[in-house]
Amino acid sequence: MNNLKFSVIFLFGVLVLFSCDNTETKKGRFLLKGNEKLKENDPEAAVEFYTEALLIDPNYKDALYNRGLVYQQLNKLEEAISDFSAILMVNPTDSLALFQRGVGYMDNGEYYKALEDSKNLLSNLPKSWKGHFLSGLILEKMKNYSEALLAFDNSLELQPDNPEVLINKATLHYYLKEFEQSEISLDLAQKLNPSEPNIYNLRAMLSFEAKDYAKALEWIEKSIKLNPKEAFFYNNRGLYLIYLGEHEKGLEDINYSLKQNPKNLYAIRNKGIYYFYKDQKELALSYFEEVYEKDPEIELVKEYIAKCNQK
Repeated sequence: MNNLKFSVIFLFGVLVLFSCDNTETKKGRFLLKGNEKLKENDPEAAVEFYTEALLIDPNYKDALYNRGLVYQQLNKLEEAISDFSAILMVNPTDSLALFQRGVGYMDNGEYYKALEDSKNLLSNLPKSWKGHFLSGLILEKMKNYSEALLAFDNSLELQPDNPEVLINKATLHYYLKEFEQSEISLDLAQKLNPSEPNIYNLRAMLSFEAKDYAKALEWIEKSIKLNPKEAFFYNNRGLYLIYLGEHEKGLEDINYSLKQNPKNLYAIRNKGIYYFYKDQKELALSYFEEVYEKDPEIELVKEYIAKCNQK
């Protein structure tokens, strides 16, 4: 199980005017080439083209913004934050850059800086759902679930038909063990966007809580079909496979997820669960203790530490 992710890729295009302004034409071409590479699922090449555009004009907002988004996609958070900060140096009220930098700070564990960006966003655009949504995401990461839920409700007041907010609200209800409320928010989100993979990931998590492991596997397979690139879906599938007795298949998924993000505590925990069921309890315990040291509240960890220590 894992936290849901929220990411929006805004692809800025430009109308390249073939005029006497050769600088504008050149940087615009590099921007468009970067966008094409991103559509072709080649983010590294996209970064190279955006960088070429920025060599021509270091303050080129569209290239800075797009490169920042790609850096986030590549988990290069310091670089992403730097690009969004460059935009905000020129225009401190830029709402797109404020939102994405806030997400970058949040993903980098700099929660108070992220909250500052969300406050600035709310101050600049008090009628926008995004500021409340960003606040909710950060408070969720900080495990302040009651305030996060209030922030999501404020966001939904401004934009009631937003599936991303509904999914995150459903996730909070899940964390609070309010499973019926979670299902209600998921049902609304699914009506609005039935192709959103995070809906089925959370349905899988709810099925796992109900100990219906076969149904959990069915739901997570749907998530992976909709988005085969999301590493934490594979981690979740690995857990369900282990509980269904398919230990080696489960480990394969967990290792794949860890390769994408070696710091994912849920994947480290799941690897411990694999070794527990392979009767390698000392090795399993080393994984559980690593997770417990960093986040003692992650579910199942205390339970499995106790199991490993049983004589």
